[in-house]
Amino acid sequence: MTSDRNRALAQRIRNKDFIAAPGVFELISAKIADTMGFDALYMTGFGVVASYLGLPDAGLATYTEMVGAVERIARQTKTPLICDGDTGYGGLLNVEHTVRGYERAGAAAIQLEDQVFPKKCGATPGRRVVPLAEAVAKIRVALDSRDSEDFLIVARTDARTNYGLDEALRRGEAFAKAGADMLFIEAPESAEEMEKIARTFDTPLLANMGDGMKYGGLTKDDLQKMGYTVAIYPGVGMLAAGHALRDVYQTIRRDGSPAKATSPRYDFKEFCLLMGFQHVWDFEKKWAGAEDEDIDRAAQ
Repeated sequence: MTSDRNRALAQRIRNKDFIAAPGVFELISAKIADTMGFDALYMTGFGVVASYLGLPDAGLATYTEMVGAVERIARQTKTPLICDGDTGYGGLLNVEHTVRGYERAGAAAIQLEDQVFPKKCGATPGRRVVPLAEAVAKIRVALDSRDSEDFLIVARTDARTNYGLDEALRRGEAFAKAGADMLFIEAPESAEEMEKIARTFDTPLLANMGDGMKYGGLTKDDLQKMGYTVAIYPGVGMLAAGHALRDVYQTIRRDGSPAKATSPRYDFKEFCLLMGFQHVWDFEKKWAGAEDEDIDRAAQ
């Protein structure tokens, strides 16, 4: 059943209100981002696979592992969650199962891509795509499998890198015709290509603003003027956290103390509150001595 928060996000995307969605990859990043007033969060497949499995985003994670991450993050956050669903983890029947599972787990939207299995991270070379008819069939099955039209289907194509922009646009047009709620043309080669993509479609568009993209200097205002609806920043939190961890660990290894680490650290008391310790403290205060009282009553 679609929640009010997810329904509101769907309406905003259909209205083409601009939304910036930072990448989250486990519960600490999700809880921090959830406090900051974003309209949506983006569950990055790269980050989930790296944080939970310590492996590259190369088709190694299973549906069960990924839908578990969706459920954990959605359950403990209030911000709508756009989730990476890879290729749907198999054929058309798998796509049906994946869409239903992600929707039940609390996702607001699922991103499905047209890569050949095993898929690869969009920032890596050698990505191949399935025949267009197969890719369109997956989008049609995804749309038919959801319980609510407010659970959005994001259709992604990885055709640009190996097959050219024209093929990527052709696939985007086919996905839009099939009824996809949002289009994701992965890995354009320049800001000019981003503009051409935006001119081509009326369907809401998602832009990947990951580190290392060739158009990475574009701002929110640039994307809005072009006509994009959603911008995701999938790796920025993960890379920032990784840099800070390496800094403090190197300092401990060198000095035997973290005191001279250059990366600032979260205040410990604030972090305890973020993790929900206030409830623990309040609970213990409320129920202090309850077991002793029950023993006394039983003895009377």
